[in-house]
Amino acid sequence: MANTAYIATSLDGYIARKDGGIDWLTEIPNPEQSDYGFSAFMERMDGIVMGRNTFELVQTFDPWPYDKPVFVLSRTLQEIPQKLQGKAELVNGPPEKVLDSLRSRGMKHLYIDGGKTIQSFLQLDLIDALIITRIPILLGSGIPLFAEMDREIRFELVRTEMLNKDLVKNTYVRKA
Repeated sequence: MANTAYIATSLDGYIARKDGGIDWLTEIPNPEQSDYGFSAFMERMDGIVMGRNTFELVQTFDPWPYDKPVFVLSRTLQEIPQKLQGKAELVNGPPEKVLDSLRSRGMKHLYIDGGKTIQSFLQLDLIDALIITRIPILLGSGIPLFAEMDREIRFELVRTEMLNKDLVKNTYVRKA
């Protein structure tokens, strides 16, 4: 099973403002309307595992951005909104058990999304690759991508791309 985090951060490592706002991501000029390789990435994924906060943000997008199954990790969310029934599903439990359950359903390549979700998967050494796009803005504060961990996990840089003259997308794979 391969678990990949694909996310954008500010230069100072934040994925959102303190209030969860990501307006700074949509302010980037994109005259070509490029998705910067996201569609090609998604073609390789079997499903998406995201946390509740990310799900609550993404469910406001119109149209719904995913054609793959979305699994929402939450202990507090009671149900998926009616308009997203069949597109998203609640899952609960430790990440290892969630992954075992998804693996038994044929999910081999998963996109891991959301700050706390990525952090919890990293803490358990369950992320195989990180694709991080740096946005040229210093937010000064906000929700960080990484949290304190009780061990080191080493990654190897395997690709760097400059996108739209301003963005830098780095792909890292976990070292064995």
